[in-house]
Amino acid sequence: MTDILTEIVARKRREVARRRRHARWLPPPPRRSDAPTGRADPRRRTIEALRRPEGALPRVIAEVKFRSPSAGQIRVHPPGEGPRVAAAYEAAGAAAVSVLADGPGFGGSVLEVRRVAAVVDLPVLFKEFVVDPVQVDFARAAGASLVLLLVRCLSQPELTGLVAEVRAQGMEPVVEAANAEELSRALATQAAIVGVNARDLRSFEVDLDRAARCLGAVPAGRVAVFMSGVRSTEIYARIAETRADAVLIGEGLMQHPDPGLALARLTSGARRR
Repeated sequence: MTDILTEIVARKRREVARRRRHARWLPPPPRRSDAPTGRADPRRRTIEALRRPEGALPRVIAEVKFRSPSAGQIRVHPPGEGPRVAAAYEAAGAAAVSVLADGPGFGGSVLEVRRVAAVVDLPVLFKEFVVDPVQVDFARAAGASLVLLLVRCLSQPELTGLVAEVRAQGMEPVVEAANAEELSRALATQAAIVGVNARDLRSFEVDLDRAARCLGAVPAGRVAVFMSGVRSTEIYARIAETRADAVLIGEGLMQHPDPGLALARLTSGARRR
């Protein structure tokens, strides 16, 4: 079976090498090795926005994604569609918005992240295959609050270094694992937000039960995010019975004619169950 993730990461490393030649045009990244605590700390506010209150449904990270290697085109992408969808998500009660920054595989861009961040008053997740600190610079310049880091793409020293880099630039890393071994590596970092992807990014096959079991090992002090595979009220209600603080939902919303309405119906339906 073709290893889709390996192909994507190899392409991403080539892209990063080219982008490094243009990094000098970015505004200088802020350095905050000793970020303040409490309500004044934007990282802390971001973490708490995703933490699930007792007795509530999981928070929703609603995703802006127009294409994927497994699904092909998910939604047409006319000018302004990303910000329009993100604003609809915010109105429907999303806790955060995830935006794909990869172009060839997912139809996203750094500019799309920036456009979305300009129209919503929510944490924005820079969802990219991050393999180099220059991509963290791009995330910060785009106005992101969160940066996705995939355990499977990185060595442990790379992962640890990127977690520190994201936090130093005033953002919060979301460290994503796909199995128990990767979760152990994620928990060995200082990341406060840890996700488990129900979709295997090597094959793009989805296993909800495996992800739910794995997510159960995330300690109570950290925010646990269930990622991928939530396409209905029934599945969302089922995930609500797990350890999940938050759920990332993309294709199941983006395929609907009105993604904001789809989100509102999904959550309201789960409340009635």
